[in-house]
Amino acid sequence: MIPKGFLFSTVEAAIKKPGRKDLALIYSQVEANIAGTFTTNNVKAAPVKLDIKKIKSGRAQAIIVNSGNANACTGKKGMEDAIEMTKLVADGLKIKSSLVYVCSTGVIGAPIPMERIRPKISELIGNLSMSTVEDVASVIMTTDTFPKIVQKNVKIGSKTGSVVGICKGAGMICPHMATMLCFIISDIAIHQKTLSKTLNIAVKKTFNRITVDGDMSTNDTVLVMANGMLGNRQITEESKSYTAFKNALYEVILDLSRLIVKDGEGATKFIEIEVKGARNEADAEKAALSVANSNLVKTAMYGNDANWGRIMAALGYSGVEMKEEKIDIYFGKVRIVNRGISTGRDREADVVLKRRDIKITIDLHRGKSSANVLTCDLTEDYIRANAAYRT
Repeated sequence: MIPKGFLFSTVEAAIKKPGRKDLALIYSQVEANIAGTFTTNNVKAAPVKLDIKKIKSGRAQAIIVNSGNANACTGKKGMEDAIEMTKLVADGLKIKSSLVYVCSTGVIGAPIPMERIRPKISELIGNLSMSTVEDVASVIMTTDTFPKIVQKNVKIGSKTGSVVGICKGAGMICPHMATMLCFIISDIAIHQKTLSKTLNIAVKKTFNRITVDGDMSTNDTVLVMANGMLGNRQITEESKSYTAFKNALYEVILDLSRLIVKDGEGATKFIEIEVKGARNEADAEKAALSVANSNLVKTAMYGNDANWGRIMAALGYSGVEMKEEKIDIYFGKVRIVNRGISTGRDREADVVLKRRDIKITIDLHRGKSSANVLTCDLTEDYIRANAAYRT
């Protein structure tokens, strides 16, 4: 169920090359509350810098997004182009430019071809309601192999609203955040500060706990718009309906996170790493990310090799205080390490690694905290995809 009051449009502007739609518009028929999270990379694309300023208002009505060009490392001209994109959309929709956000994804360092985008804005606006959310999900793809869409219905009193999320991401995936664009829309009325806090909590345990290759991008953006057209009383943290909304938003983002990792460039395996028995959650997350980002671990997973020594090494350099002689490691349900020593069950573990979905559990036996990180294996196809990215 698509949230009430949202319209979509997609067109081809041949931004990188002709033959596919690469420009999209998400439009709310009324002003909406908006919240967002952005890359923590010190090098930020022009659209990210612009949106960070705009989002202080907490209000939005439209998002224009392009693929094929990141508009990153493009200097003063890049910022002028990002601003122009928002103004052209605002003029066409007859709304304030402060309500229009812009996002870009694609090649870094190349000027964005405004001479191709500029004449397509009127067509984009004229086509509103002629495209679907699925069309927008396809437009924002770069090296993705499939569009990523998740939808949850939410019971708010006697009404039923919805939360729908789309995202792109397959490579340059590493917290904080991953290389991705994510747009979430809802017709549920929720206070802006509550929306922002809820989004930040959800992102911390989802998008900030996935990794494909350990590389952080310049354009990572998550935006959530809630336009209130369901007509419910505005939700705050004290509302009876808050838990239902919070859970729906979290589930949408978690499912999108899983789709990104499953679509990791060249990946053949989806790997969940759980570190438990840590002194605190921060230690658990740090240890899990150290293992997940290890190229030696990832290539072992690809080769169906239960080389647990690589996991122990990654734990050892994670910076987390631990005792080797207390660590247990499981591949699936097979305990391959007991108190830091091999159990001799490598062959059983090798069988587990032949599965498409794998879970590695690490018990530090240092406390009661845990964290889960999602990653994938590293293959020759990852190298091929990235060697040819600009061609």
